[in-house]
Amino acid sequence: MKFASALLATGSLITAAPVLADELDYADSNTIVVKGGHAPDITTSATKTATPLIDVPQSISIVSREQLDDQAVDNLNDALRYVAGVTLAQGEGHRDQVVLRGQSSTADFFLDGLRDDAQYYRPLYNIERVEVLKGANAMIFGRGGGGGVINRVSKAPHFGQPLTSASAGIDSFGAWSLAADVNQPLGDAVALRLNATYENFANHRDVYGGHFIGISPTLGVQLGEKTALVLSYEYAEDRRVTDRGVPSLGGLPITGYDQTFFGSPSINRSEVTAHIAHARIDHEFSDSLSANFTAAYATYDKFYANVLPGAATASTVVLSGYNNGITRSNWVGQGNLVWKGMTGPIKHTLLIGFEAANQDTSNIRSDTRFAALVGSPTASVTVPLARTITLPAITFTAPINQSTSQVRALSAYVQDQIEIGDHVQIIGGLRYDDFRLSSLNLLNGFAATRSDGKWSPRVGLIIKPQSNVSIYASYAKSFLPQAGDQFTVLAANTASLAPEEFRNLEAGIKWDISEALSFTSAVFQVDRSNTRVADPVNTGFFLLGGKSRVQGFEAALAGKIMHGWRATLGYAYQDGEIRSPIASGTTTIPAGRQLDKLPHHQFSAWSRYDVTPKLGLGLGLIHQSSQFANISNAVKLPAFTRLDAAIYYDVSDRFALQLNVENLTDARYYPSAHADNNIATGEPINAKLTVRVKF
Repeated sequence: MKFASALLATGSLITAAPVLADELDYADSNTIVVKGGHAPDITTSATKTATPLIDVPQSISIVSREQLDDQAVDNLNDALRYVAGVTLAQGEGHRDQVVLRGQSSTADFFLDGLRDDAQYYRPLYNIERVEVLKGANAMIFGRGGGGGVINRVSKAPHFGQPLTSASAGIDSFGAWSLAADVNQPLGDAVALRLNATYENFANHRDVYGGHFIGISPTLGVQLGEKTALVLSYEYAEDRRVTDRGVPSLGGLPITGYDQTFFGSPSINRSEVTAHIAHARIDHEFSDSLSANFTAAYATYDKFYANVLPGAATASTVVLSGYNNGITRSNWVGQGNLVWKGMTGPIKHTLLIGFEAANQDTSNIRSDTRFAALVGSPTASVTVPLARTITLPAITFTAPINQSTSQVRALSAYVQDQIEIGDHVQIIGGLRYDDFRLSSLNLLNGFAATRSDGKWSPRVGLIIKPQSNVSIYASYAKSFLPQAGDQFTVLAANTASLAPEEFRNLEAGIKWDISEALSFTSAVFQVDRSNTRVADPVNTGFFLLGGKSRVQGFEAALAGKIMHGWRATLGYAYQDGEIRSPIASGTTTIPAGRQLDKLPHHQFSAWSRYDVTPKLGLGLGLIHQSSQFANISNAVKLPAFTRLDAAIYYDVSDRFALQLNVENLTDARYYPSAHADNNIATGEPINAKLTVRVKF
């Protein structure tokens, strides 16, 4: 037990370290105490120290492994659909893209607290839980994160007897998957955990398919009583059709074509191969002083090509397309020193840390050309609107964009969590990022380097009228350089611009109703500034001055309602608008325009009730009010309500069956979009049968 306590003291990612066999149940495999299987009591992600959730002055939503299994969820997008306050962008049909508090990002993703920012679909087969940390997070996570970040926490090896589980699933559309989870002690102080999966894709669309292969071994070593080492590696291979959805007509998604593929079966494809390696060591110097160091190296090799829909009429649709290849390598090193002690009557948890990162990216893009009956091939083509789209022959141009870029970042931070008596806590932190971006346009030879030194503060006040209630207020600031969140190239018209800034104000209440049930609520305001504005004097260049604001309210209830009944419920109200004109491509967006992909109302509920020790029932509800597909405010995605259900039956202690039915009422809905004419269509009713076995 002392070893587990040392891990808590270090402020480590707790599930990233081996633990004693009697400290957890293999079904949950999580050293953090789980409230009714749905919400952990302690997080290290929000503060880099082991802090009870009730004492973090920030809204945090957590999707546990148990809930992922109950919902038969395999991918991050589906896991986040049940988190109120999170909306999903279509991600151009080939990547995760989330909108948190009105801020869209393809890069604010983390794995065990370290940046995982390439554009791909993130798997969950080797994940213990998903954490959604809302609000500006630069003090902890660095650049970006203006609306929040998504952190996945990996499954960890543990000691004790060998344990193996496996699952297989198949759904109504023909998609199927296999997964295995093996934990093997290799001695008194060494344990290995191996997770692997194969997924075969299918859905309701006319042209869709592909596969995912994931293999992730993790080795845990206890180097004496006070030191732990964890080594992990993941191989991920994703091959799938790139699907950009359907166009709009008359300000709404076009109807009658929910299954129609507006692309080319031979062109539209996405191929990703990723290698991700992590190493972490935790050491306890004394009962009051501990340290940890984590290093990660990752490579991502991605290519995607697509034909996509544009403007449509009642009888025609415009199509265009492109392909893009990206290779990226990331090095990240992070170290933390944590001291716990007293100065007089005041208790401190002091964190001092650093992070060094290196990112190299190569990018190349070409556009499509469609064969013409007369004349040269064209960049776009207008074809008859039909159940099956017919396209002329397609070729690609020579590269229209080709670049290399390098990011070098060095950060240092300090944070103090102060307890004054039993009723007052203060958290204050400050981070400095020395951020350097260099890029070379290989087509025109334009080379540029941009260096920024940015301070990111965070401060929070927590009042605890009693031990199970917290009333808090907080302020945090974040920044994002002007090269976009993927940092592929600096352009002549943006290289001189200072980073965008995000300021988050939040106040809330957290109440642990019981040891197994928690309620949280918060009001917040996110201000984004230093957004680009078109230069009225120099055509094609930009100035800074654009602003936007998002205000909202969130509430959630999670945990065990009563014996045999667990639930998570969430509601979010959000309102966002442009407050000062901003530039969007070649268009100026005026003040007063509503932010896109930001429904005013979201409600989600998931509940499982165990009727008997062997039989359980699940019921889920997702509701979103209407939202704009794009900042143009020209197209709306209609409001929708989706009802899901599940039934669970344990045939024996080692063999279980479950049936999940998604969209039980067969509602037609459009959950996300990339632009006005790239709109994702929701799946009709779909049943998935899963078999789970323990050995």
